[in-house]
Amino acid sequence: MSKEIAVIGSADFTTGFRLAGVRKFANVPSEPNREEMDEAVTGMLEDDEVGIIVMHESDLEHLSRDVRERVETSVDPVLVTLGGGAGSGGLRDQIKRAIGIDLMEEE
Repeated sequence: MSKEIAVIGSADFTTGFRLAGVRKFANVPSEPNREEMDEAVTGMLEDDEVGIIVMHESDLEHLSRDVRERVETSVDPVLVTLGGGAGSGGLRDQIKRAIGIDLMEEE
């Protein structure tokens, strides 16, 4: 069974993904409260069809401690964050967590 990409965020953030064909999404207000964001993320984490969850980096601050720990340690589905100036170190860590090896490992 193939897994789907899901996106969580404001309508402005999710629209581009939806136009590109992403069918699973959760729109939350631009300034969501903790309960709204926790509910959206938990729903995607529990959806067996979702393999990758895409969120904006700044939306992580709106998660409760428990849900944030859960997404940061989740392998299936894996969380990928965009924006926020995370740099290559953040993306590198996300890829390493997703596939289990460091592709950029220096010798």
